[in-house]
Amino acid sequence: MEESKSEIKPNGTVQSPFKQTYFHGTKADLKLGDLIEIGVNSNYGQKNKAKYIYLTATLDAAIWGAELAFGEGNERIYLVEPTGPIEDDPNLTDKKFPGNPTMSYRSKHPFKVVGEITAWQGHSPEQVEAMKDGLAKLKEQGIEAIED
Repeated sequence: MEESKSEIKPNGTVQSPFKQTYFHGTKADLKLGDLIEIGVNSNYGQKNKAKYIYLTATLDAAIWGAELAFGEGNERIYLVEPTGPIEDDPNLTDKKFPGNPTMSYRSKHPFKVVGEITAWQGHSPEQVEAMKDGLAKLKEQGIEAIED
């Protein structure tokens, strides 16, 4: 029986038998199979109807999403699968982190909830407060966290 392992291609890329894992941080209470879709009020900014939905390939960025989301619900990290194309999140890439090191993306197509991460370590209360203070200062300057 042949063992399945990652293989390095001649151009230096790694081919793996596994799909990319994506996360979505929120305070929404979702179930397996639920779809996260555009058109509902955003968890951020001015809470307008969302034109895009967001996901990330890093757990840390998803944790920030859960910690900074509006609402009183529990912070949750879901494993999601995009149902259509995704693109780099312009709110983070090039403006704040050239090259997309946060591996943050957005889409107009739904994400299907396929799991939930229930054991994760959040940021310290001081880190969360510092981030919220920074976002509040940007808002005072007319710069919103989410641009559509």
